[in-house]
Amino acid sequence: MFLMEAKRITIVIVGAILNAIGLNFFLIGANVYASGFTGISQILATIFSDYLGVEIASTGIILFILNIPVAIIGWLMVGRGFTIYSFLSVIATSFFLEVLPIVTLSNDILLNAVFGGVIAGVGVGITLKWGASTGGSDIIAMVLSRMKDKPIGGYLMAINGMIIVVAGILNEPENALYTLVGLYVTTRVIDGIHTRHEKVTAMIVTKKADELQQAIHDTMIRGITILPVKGAYTKEDKYMLYLVITRYELYDLERIIHEVDENAFTNVIQTAGVYGFFRRND
Repeated sequence: MFLMEAKRITIVIVGAILNAIGLNFFLIGANVYASGFTGISQILATIFSDYLGVEIASTGIILFILNIPVAIIGWLMVGRGFTIYSFLSVIATSFFLEVLPIVTLSNDILLNAVFGGVIAGVGVGITLKWGASTGGSDIIAMVLSRMKDKPIGGYLMAINGMIIVVAGILNEPENALYTLVGLYVTTRVIDGIHTRHEKVTAMIVTKKADELQQAIHDTMIRGITILPVKGAYTKEDKYMLYLVITRYELYDLERIIHEVDENAFTNVIQTAGVYGFFRRND
């Protein structure tokens, strides 16, 4: 367990480093904005620097300040484990944004948008894959989704849409278009590494159905359907656990399966929609 958590912390820090590199080496210098609270922090830093003449309000500092109330909300309404690792990601990202210099590797804004989007996407993707997020908009979207009973993706799209519009207002209109390119690249990279789907369906074939069911319910409150199945090759009697989870719970599910039954076969697929009871307030 200790080694697993140590690896998780290491991955979150590596993701933060990659996110900071994508920003300081590519996006910030080209006035191309990232997604979520990171992009909002860039916008506020631009306003403070270019319009108010306040240089101390850097992207890293603003990102950290914005995420303090979000972390409190996440702790109370989303989940402590998820919030702790997400805030660790925020702290690490803010730190590396301050430590790493802002440099211009290319004057081509398109190259900056693409490469910055790729590197930041890898950082966010591996962070999500290991059971955390980059904080900010993800947590806010989760809370709003539970309050309004609407998909997370809609809120994330609204936040990013606002960032694109403001990018065009603060800079040239083409900056909004290049920001859109960067956001698209980031999303595609995240899709390849993890998933941006709000919910996924897991089908787990195992001989230890009772132990696995209890371990899952000890960590998350999700309905599980257990079906008897038989291996076509071995003719062994087994069970299949069928459950729908959010993308944020995927890491915990993978960890539980590995700890309870290393020989279990698991298939995780995209879930377009869920009809009927699906608990949202855990």
